[in-house]
Amino acid sequence: MLRFTLHKKFIPALLLTAVTLGACKKLVEIGPPVNQVGLDQAFASDATATSAVLGVYNSVGTRSLILPMSQLPGLSANEMMNSVSSAAYDEFSTNSLTITNSLVTNTIWAYGYSALGQANAMLAGITRSNALSAGVKSQLLGEVKTWRAFLLFELVNCFGDIPMPLTDDPIANATLPRTPAADVWKQIIQDLSDAQGLLTDAYPTPLRARVNRQTANALLARAYLYTKDYANAETTASLVMSSGLYTLNKDLNSVFTNSSNEIIWQLYTVNGLSIYMTNQDSQGGSYSAAAGAVPAMVLTDTLYNSLEDGDLRKANWITPTVLGGTSWKFITKYKQRALAAGASIGTEYNVVLRLAEQYLIRAEARAQRDNLTGAIADVDSIRSRAGLPMLDNGLGKQALLLAIEKERKAELFAEWGHRWFDLKRTASIITAGKTRADDVIGGMRPATWSSTDILYPIPDAQRTANPALTQNPGY
Repeated sequence: MLRFTLHKKFIPALLLTAVTLGACKKLVEIGPPVNQVGLDQAFASDATATSAVLGVYNSVGTRSLILPMSQLPGLSANEMMNSVSSAAYDEFSTNSLTITNSLVTNTIWAYGYSALGQANAMLAGITRSNALSAGVKSQLLGEVKTWRAFLLFELVNCFGDIPMPLTDDPIANATLPRTPAADVWKQIIQDLSDAQGLLTDAYPTPLRARVNRQTANALLARAYLYTKDYANAETTASLVMSSGLYTLNKDLNSVFTNSSNEIIWQLYTVNGLSIYMTNQDSQGGSYSAAAGAVPAMVLTDTLYNSLEDGDLRKANWITPTVLGGTSWKFITKYKQRALAAGASIGTEYNVVLRLAEQYLIRAEARAQRDNLTGAIADVDSIRSRAGLPMLDNGLGKQALLLAIEKERKAELFAEWGHRWFDLKRTASIITAGKTRADDVIGGMRPATWSSTDILYPIPDAQRTANPALTQNPGY
């Protein structure tokens, strides 16, 4: 644990105290641990600075976001369900969140800002240092700017307007008001554009466990798509796709193995087992269970039945299992729950970005720009891998956009909240001024759905601690 005088530099004071005190565990993986040196000394050499930055990848805040940012939006989007009723999870499943929901407060908000505070501390330390070699300084700045953009992306998609700390000053950060979402998106794009120029295509470590230039580009393409800058979304996704670094895995069962050439970025685990499949540090394992048991999280029949007959993703990434007379739909994108006999390490990390999404980003951007032929070609690349027939070349623009939405649902389910974010960011095809979430989720859950449910509530505990924080509509 860092000395408290240093720890305040790493975590913004607006965070819950319990999270603040826990977020510095296992800060670094290599080199002299930061808790043995002063903050400035941590950036006194290439080795110690690299060691400190690696702590961002393995902080409690970072590791504790992996599952919730797939599970909780997945519940909101009705693509997943919790197999055992739990009050906090059930609020997501019924789109009836309260301002005291413990998962919003103690997971998304607290861990998100914990990791963001650490990223800001790293940026400050790297920027102030005059001891780092130019190449290492550039690489580390690019990595941390990518991380900050990624964390802001998750937070702004959940809450809309958010406090946006960009310094390591805990006192100033404690009373920040909410920044308009449009300005948060500008910061995300700025950070990723900066990272694009700071990084190279070379990965600093094996197995793509640290970010490179194409990681920043992949996130940037997504940010452009979400902000409806379709020209830049197409151009940036094309940069990733034409880099020569990635190919779609033909075998769907190997897409999530740590040597997959489809992976753009994944988060390392010590035992080589994904946190989705196995319990690590009291976190994880909710997509798997012991033989004869039901995992904590399974797919809904609605999601399962929406996949086309003959879709290899349905056959390879979902395992229907009858237990207690009920057919459950297990999520089996990742395969390893435990180490193989005689193995000392597994073969799956936690995938954050992969090439298939870039095809779908470019397809949507092309369709929005009326390049329907190019959009269909991109979607067909994904459908071909899934063993499905090609799209009708005569599809009109609106029909094609719905086909792309459906393809994203089939390809990206149970990954990082894609389905929920897609429904929130796209316009209703029924009612002007509404979103696709109104069409889809409102149609499924009319008794509990309100258009304001597309944003999660600002935690009540945070508003008590910081009166400058306003609340989202509907709460």
